[in-house]
Amino acid sequence: MLDHLSALDVAGRLGLAVAMGVFMGLAFEGIYKREQHDSPGGIRTFPMLATLGAMLFLLDQRSLLPFIAGIGAVAIWLYAHIQRTANAANERRSLMIPTAKLLAYAFGPLALTQPPWITVAAAVTAVLLLEGRERLHRLVLQVAPDEVFTLGKFLILVGIVLPLVPNHPIVAWTPISPFQVWLALVAISTLSYASYLLQRYLPTRSGALLPAILGGVYSSTATTVTLARRQRQAAAPQSDIAVGIVVASAMMYLRIDVVVAMFNLALARVLMPPLLMLFALAVLVSLWQWRQRPVSAPLTMAQLTAANPLQLGTALTFALLFVVIALASAWVSASFGRIGVYALAAVTGTTDINPFVLNLAQGGVANMPLPALATAILIAVASNNILNACYALAFGGVRACLRPALILLTLGLAGLGIALLYLRPPD
Repeated sequence: MLDHLSALDVAGRLGLAVAMGVFMGLAFEGIYKREQHDSPGGIRTFPMLATLGAMLFLLDQRSLLPFIAGIGAVAIWLYAHIQRTANAANERRSLMIPTAKLLAYAFGPLALTQPPWITVAAAVTAVLLLEGRERLHRLVLQVAPDEVFTLGKFLILVGIVLPLVPNHPIVAWTPISPFQVWLALVAISTLSYASYLLQRYLPTRSGALLPAILGGVYSSTATTVTLARRQRQAAAPQSDIAVGIVVASAMMYLRIDVVVAMFNLALARVLMPPLLMLFALAVLVSLWQWRQRPVSAPLTMAQLTAANPLQLGTALTFALLFVVIALASAWVSASFGRIGVYALAAVTGTTDINPFVLNLAQGGVANMPLPALATAILIAVASNNILNACYALAFGGVRACLRPALILLTLGLAGLGIALLYLRPPD
């Protein structure tokens, strides 16, 4: 089994196994020996176990009987020690101790038969788990039980449903396949889920700015509505909330280009200059607005309510919207050409623009050049900004949200102006 390796290679791999055993032994002694002096093993035992596993593996590489017998002997030794110490101390011992020993025992054959990075990765992972014991235990107390269920739903979306859906069009009206629909859902869910976790668990000490940044990654419209409501509830207009409304839309520009790049890198390159210009304009206006605030203005800890983005109803609604917009885009393009797609972009901007943007990025409208696709996306983004301005006034009031609403309206008009530069006459 190791005939293709030279003696020098075998020696090097054995040295790697011993080195990783020493590495784990150092971490083990630093964690367990301080608290449990009778814990078996340490900086000598771990490399010895790695050497023992390698030697027994080399004795019979085909049947592995010596190596298997060694596993049994090590397991019996660990079990006897655990029983003795548990009975003496009248407590249950951690399974991390025998698991770490068995992993060290496996370093020998692992280093001899697998690429070196696998052995190093196994050792580093084990050490990080050993050293992070207290942090991980605190994490268990902080994470709500329903979050594990939420993560399970996310893994179902990505790892089970996605590979099973067909990757070919099921109707002649649109080239979009069910796989592309679900892949778009997975892409949006990934960004939304990451933002959701950060909103829920990241400490907020910067007023409304950090929640606005994270909320803009999730949904600029939902963030605008939430911040506008907080502005109305405040006793006096809060500067950081007003800035946060603009910052949320600034993050939307970056989110759109990242989402498009996941499916159509060429289109993302075309969109990057105008979206970055609009992002820079929004940031500059936000900085100006921030500097105009009274020096004594307090920061409002406007923690946004993080909504679970992986609800079944949310996923089905997104998938349904994606299919409807894909069919509408194909019909409008065939019936009215590019002008129809631009009009549809303006309409979809008043709802959720993600299905429309992803549909264009995945080729939902055939025979449309990249500048025309970029124009449609810019129109949808501008329309969404104008909608957010209306929401800011409706939910925050004219007195409290007039300035951010005017800024959003200006950003929307600027986006429409840039979109006009990308217009191309029909062929």
